Amino acid sequence: MLGIQKIRKYGLEIIIGFIGIILYFFSRLYHLMSLPIFTDEAIYTRWSQIARFDPNWRFISLTDGKQPLFVWLDMIVMKVIHDPLMAGRMVSVFSGFLTMVGLFFLGREIFKNHRVGILSAGLYLIFPFALVYDRMALYDSLVGTWAVWSLYLEVLLVRRLRLDISLILGMVLGGGVLTKTSGFFSIYLMPFLLLIFDWGEKKRLKRFFKWVSLAALSIILAYGYYLILRLSPFYHIINDKNTIFVYSFHDWLSHPFTFLIGNISGLWDWFITYLTWPFFILIFASFFIAIKFTKEKILLLAWFILPFISLALFGRVLYPRFIFFMTLSLLPLVALSIHEAFNILKNKYIFFALLLLFSVFSLRMDYYILSDFARSPIPRSDLGQYINDWPAGGGAKEIIAYLENESRKGKIYVASLGTFGSLPTYSVEIYLGENKNIDKRGIYPVPAEFPKDLLDKSKKMPVFVFISNQHEFEEASKGWPLRLILEYKKGVGNSYSRLYQVRK
Repeated sequence: MLGIQKIRKYGLEIIIGFIGIILYFFSRLYHLMSLPIFTDEAIYTRWSQIARFDPNWRFISLTDGKQPLFVWLDMIVMKVIHDPLMAGRMVSVFSGFLTMVGLFFLGREIFKNHRVGILSAGLYLIFPFALVYDRMALYDSLVGTWAVWSLYLEVLLVRRLRLDISLILGMVLGGGVLTKTSGFFSIYLMPFLLLIFDWGEKKRLKRFFKWVSLAALSIILAYGYYLILRLSPFYHIINDKNTIFVYSFHDWLSHPFTFLIGNISGLWDWFITYLTWPFFILIFASFFIAIKFTKEKILLLAWFILPFISLALFGRVLYPRFIFFMTLSLLPLVALSIHEAFNILKNKYIFFALLLLFSVFSLRMDYYILSDFARSPIPRSDLGQYINDWPAGGGAKEIIAYLENESRKGKIYVASLGTFGSLPTYSVEIYLGENKNIDKRGIYPVPAEFPKDLLDKSKKMPVFVFISNQHEFEEASKGWPLRLILEYKKGVGNSYSRLYQVRK
């Protein structure tokens, strides 16, 4: 009877939640494979393939200094989904779904209002930043999942002081650090939870030491999970890889603020492009439209600002996806502003008109992401990497299909430009690696003279050369005995994927 009463009480919210789930999976699965494979997707997908079939290489991602959890999840999904790239993208799809659910619980808990939770989840549904990365076989959607759930459980822990929450938090923090180094931010920022600690007189000291003990237990568990990586002889490469993207403290001291302004400018441009100005205004308004929950608002803001400033200070090589997980703590602030505006405005038609007006920039971006990614108004660096420039894999699918068809006629040989990180090489290995009629190898660097072994092989079987970065190739390969077979333009840029055949 009590259950029926709750259903009646929250009937509208339940219906909204059900519709939200349908819309989420529709938006993430709609033309999921329309975006061509991106270089990093190819790397992670190939790692997952190798790890799936060879237990000795379960830590293969550590050879490039990358934590392995995404690869482990990907190799499990590959057992169910035949297409390797789709398997990796489905990991991100379900990671994003868990993030949306986590934002519901975070918004509801931190502001003590289930409608703010629903709005937080709804904002994630239309958040262009999420729509891009929930549809790609990259680490970042999973990083965002751990970040949101870590923050939610940390808020629960500081308010409830329960052992079971501490144990679950330890597992979630462990998942974060086993996915990417940025997962450590959820540990480093834990002292800021004292902003919302109950400092009332009653047993204050006892409760404080209990929180410290439980938080320490969570951290110890997280580091315990992280120690799994020491089973691999490649564990040390993580620190080496981190220094490619961020300056070590020693290097930073030699130029502490030299790159700060430039980094902030670039990071801010990416941030405001994906978040949009209307939602930024609502974040700012949340501190004035409702005077309560000030400490909670500061906490959510700190979860964005502190990692953002840290990246601006120490960043060496930056991409928009690095700030994705930071932005998620801001969505409950936007949700709070929308909720309070709904309570203030007496005319609900005006409210919904304003809500649509504030959302129109995000919805427009979402439309282009789903229908015409190459022209979508997202940051240029993402457009270049994912569809319009040489790292993108436009044409790779068609070239792979052509090579597979040629292999049905007899033995062929495929040479691809590049070795580690090469999109042509990894694409061939992912989709044609088990084809007994195809021999292959990567070529790097491009030699000054045409490889003699390819010329010799061309007398016995068709030999193809698959290239994706034509600028590097064309300078070094002038005069090579090649005939262009296929050419595909990447997006709306000036890059091409090309397949050549060696003339006998």
